[in-house]
Amino acid sequence: MTSFKSSGLRLCLGVNRREFIAGAIASAASVSAFSSSASANGTSAKKILFGACRDSVADVTIMRDLGYDFWEWNAGFAFDPSKDDAWWQTQKEEIAKRPLPLRSCNGFIPGRFRLTGPNADHSKALDYAETILRRADEVGVETVVFGSGGARNVPGDFTGNPWPNIEEGTRQYADFCRALTNRVADLKKVKVVIEPLRPNESNIINYVFQGLAICREINSPRLMQLADIFHMMMGGDSASAIVDAGSLLAHCHIADYKTRMFPGFDPAETERMRPYFAALKEIGYAGGVSCECSWGAAKDFSKNASIAIATMKGLMA
Repeated sequence: MTSFKSSGLRLCLGVNRREFIAGAIASAASVSAFSSSASANGTSAKKILFGACRDSVADVTIMRDLGYDFWEWNAGFAFDPSKDDAWWQTQKEEIAKRPLPLRSCNGFIPGRFRLTGPNADHSKALDYAETILRRADEVGVETVVFGSGGARNVPGDFTGNPWPNIEEGTRQYADFCRALTNRVADLKKVKVVIEPLRPNESNIINYVFQGLAICREINSPRLMQLADIFHMMMGGDSASAIVDAGSLLAHCHIADYKTRMFPGFDPAETERMRPYFAALKEIGYAGGVSCECSWGAAKDFSKNASIAIATMKGLMA
């Protein structure tokens, strides 16, 4: 078993949700302070790129016409490791024809692979993940999102107790990240980004600081951090976590509070997102912010995608 040295990872394993939420509430004043400071000092953010998780050519064309910068797709669909090289050559040509660049992919490790628990077996999952990352790198994808709650969630305890062994499961997850980044150390562009999921969707890696502890421990340019603003809002993760992430932050997801609809679906909730965008400006973030959300009826996609990008750009003002 890997021996983890950093106090950051020990904190990641040891803090409980009540303690963390208390800390997040206590930091609210400082979040407001850096938000006000950024505005008062005229801090100019680098260009943030806006995208959305869609797959049809028609929808990606609509996004281009509305001013989106990229699209995000499911990694298993885009780079299916079960398909041979001939299929991949055709797939590369299809991806190149899309009217926007494929910058990011989600849906990384399917739930059929066990990354944690007493029956964890990393070997096949590593082969699968390596193929995805190598193909992603070939077509210029910047980030592959490592949420994969079904694969990473800890199933029960290692010792027969009724509760999952979160500490050991987190170590197994970190071991997988280390082995994978070692395998793809030669790649030039693509990065795996750790996605914290709210506590009712995952029993490990719920907050940005927990993913950061793993990133810092492994210390590989192939492993960085994601901030999902929906999960952060729902889980009580303060916007100050984005500032803490700094240059390790490589991608963001966003959806409307509670409903998980597109940004701007409920204008009354839009202000909840503002501290998170202020934090992105504070660190000079220049990566992607991708709508991972529901869009309503297919016929309304153009209208709703227009509302979403206007809402996000308004939050950057």
